[in-house]
Amino acid sequence: MKDLSWLSRTEALVGREALEKLANSHVMVLGLGGVGSFAAEFICRSGVGKMTIIDGDTVDPTNRNRQLPALATNHGQAKAEIMRERLLAINPELELNVVQDFVLPETIPALLEYAPDYCIEAIDSITPKLFFIRLALDAKIPFVSSMGAGGKLDPTKVRIADIGTTYNCKLAQHIRKKLKKHGIRKGVKVVFSTELPDKESLLYTDGSNFKKSAYGTMSYLPAAFGGALASVAIQDLMKIEKA
Repeated sequence: MKDLSWLSRTEALVGREALEKLANSHVMVLGLGGVGSFAAEFICRSGVGKMTIIDGDTVDPTNRNRQLPALATNHGQAKAEIMRERLLAINPELELNVVQDFVLPETIPALLEYAPDYCIEAIDSITPKLFFIRLALDAKIPFVSSMGAGGKLDPTKVRIADIGTTYNCKLAQHIRKKLKKHGIRKGVKVVFSTELPDKESLLYTDGSNFKKSAYGTMSYLPAAFGGALASVAIQDLMKIEKA
């Protein structure tokens, strides 16, 4: 029996039954950047008993303004390994799978074979994001997906909605159009912001890993997205009736 005493404050809020549901749940977090790293920590601190985290990137100095794993002392180190150490320091009893690899279209089927109860999709490249959404829907694995957190400043504009009702988010608009071509118009739960991005902050990248551009970011905004994603996953898991 796992020790849940460290979760007494959580139990006071949601009750023992919900706490035990979380302890018996498996959550996968795809991407450990500014959004995914915070989502992963919040999932761990909620008492979820099993996690799979996936990221193939290493810490870059420019990550330090917004990403949980990024410090001045660990440039070049794998984000997935930094997060492994951090999550197990929070909960030594956590059953943790660590996949140190980029999320690519061809790797997603194997990732879903881990059979998570819930997925948090925080991939920052469009093509793998689309592949994941389609395959997760086909596999009937519950998930919540992050839309664009870049170029925004106001955390009070963060929303949770079906992708069919999103607005003012270029990424959501693009994903929505692509999904419609596959007959998918609703049923995709997302976190997005109603705030229009600052176009002047757009930066172009080298195009690696399906990512051609990115907006400037503020420290707290990706964390706000991560908190919203974790809240969706945790609340949905507490409602799921297991056989």
